[in-house]
Amino acid sequence: MRITGSCLCGEVRYEAEVDPPTVGICHCTDCQRLTGSAYRVTVPALPGRFRLLAGETKRYRKIGDRGRPSDQHFCGTCGSPLWRESADGEIGLRLGCVDQRLALRPTHQSFAQSALPFVFDIKDLPLERDG
Repeated sequence: MRITGSCLCGEVRYEAEVDPPTVGICHCTDCQRLTGSAYRVTVPALPGRFRLLAGETKRYRKIGDRGRPSDQHFCGTCGSPLWRESADGEIGLRLGCVDQRLALRPTHQSFAQSALPFVFDIKDLPLERDG
């Protein structure tokens, strides 16, 4: 599936090809901190099928538990987290910045032991009206 995406301010834009069944949720504490949220949702770009269309990103290099670097790319203007690039070149796109995110549904979760307890039971929380 061909997708496009951008940061909140639109300064950084990209396109990629993805395989929809690979969308996943990560509950690890690093992803909680990197997103400022309860978890991270990512869709991997197919190898060699990611292209930056506009703008430049800022990068934060995180060293993982196994000692391998992972570059976190974000917009230097609005701060939107955009993607992660692993040491071997794999790109994991942050689902919230994908234009076609409504067509992509997570198929798996990882690091459930680090999940915040409420994330598995929010269906009964009241919905507030927008605005």
